[in-house]
Amino acid sequence: MKKVFLVGAIALFGAMNAQTFGLKAGMNVSSVSESGTKSKVGFYGGVLMNAPIASSFSIQPEVLYSGKGFKVDSGIGDVTGNLDYISIPVMIQYNVVPQFYLEAGPEFSFLISANAKGGGASVDVKDSFNGFDVGVGLGAGYYFIPSVGINARYVAGFTDIVKNNPGSSVKNGVFQVGLTYKFMK
Repeated sequence: MKKVFLVGAIALFGAMNAQTFGLKAGMNVSSVSESGTKSKVGFYGGVLMNAPIASSFSIQPEVLYSGKGFKVDSGIGDVTGNLDYISIPVMIQYNVVPQFYLEAGPEFSFLISANAKGGGASVDVKDSFNGFDVGVGLGAGYYFIPSVGINARYVAGFTDIVKNNPGSSVKNGVFQVGLTYKFMK
């Protein structure tokens, strides 16, 4: 048992020394699973830490602001639902080649605000939505140079985001595309 603990501690120490930190930002194209809704364009941005766990694999936890939501045609114009989250994706990345990677992992999101805008008015609707959302992300990225890259990811929500919603389940879905910058050692 002591040997297993020692090997684990050495591996963790090695991964901690090889980690890199960075920033990422880009565009969200989000929607919900409810019929009759349309996609909404938003913004995401935040910080990341990338730590190698094997020769071709790394783990990349992130903390992101993510503007999600949807649009609905009300008959007299679009009503936009803006859902602002702090999202914490934890991606496992596989480096196909040093510059190109594939990734997958869970995303945990905490609702920070929700409003509906339309007809010149804005209404706070945060009490109508659940404060926590869980999803899974699948994506890919390419580094042009070791510190600058482009990334794309789709996150499919698993949980119903609307409170007191019997007989229906409304889930987030968001496609993200953006840039990543890693601070090199």
